[in-house]
Amino acid sequence: MGYISSVASIERILNGLESADAHDDLQAFSERLCTDLGISHVVYHWVSGSGDQYGCGTYPASWVARYVEKGYLRVDPVVQGCYQRFHPVNWKQLDWSSRAARAFLADAVAHGVGNQGFSIPIRGPNGQFALFTINHSCDDNHWEMFTTESRRDLILLAHFFNDKALQLQPGRKPRDATPLSPREVDALTFLAVGYNRAQVADALSISEHTLRVYIESARHKLGAMNTTHAVAKALQRGIIVV
Repeated sequence: MGYISSVASIERILNGLESADAHDDLQAFSERLCTDLGISHVVYHWVSGSGDQYGCGTYPASWVARYVEKGYLRVDPVVQGCYQRFHPVNWKQLDWSSRAARAFLADAVAHGVGNQGFSIPIRGPNGQFALFTINHSCDDNHWEMFTTESRRDLILLAHFFNDKALQLQPGRKPRDATPLSPREVDALTFLAVGYNRAQVADALSISEHTLRVYIESARHKLGAMNTTHAVAKALQRGIIVV
């Protein structure tokens, strides 16, 4: 597995995603991303508030067909667990104690799905719910190290992926530009390159309280759920450049 913690690496990956012009390009990007990260699978799926669905990824077609045939949506701990959460989830944190869940996991592994997973739930506009998942086969220690080191970049990537998928949705209207103040842009830029809040406040010669005001203002203007989502949206819209 390869870490994506360097600014150059994540910027290259996000630039590749930005060049996608159609949903088929997102499928190709998912396949390339597996190679970039050194993992087995990348999967993305959304359900809109009106029930429309879209998905892409690298799970074997035989497993996708099996999942639908067996009605695994009803027992899948990943879907059930992530729907109740806003934060990224390591699959080991989910409840696999039931016989149905254990049988589901065994069937998934037998069909080529890895034993480790990390899923990022996303709430989009108009009731959209999406999941961005990376999947691999390795021991717990290696997976914990990888997801801990890459957590921030994976969250950015997930929200970037979701925004691009929304852009490519047929009939979707472009969003109005959202202006940020110079200080708000500076704050998000420093956060994007990896500064913590204390470091950002020091770099801007302001208090952490004032910094929090700038960040919250930017978050509301961008319609973001949290600071990380605000950074992702600002990057995607070209408001900040790192």
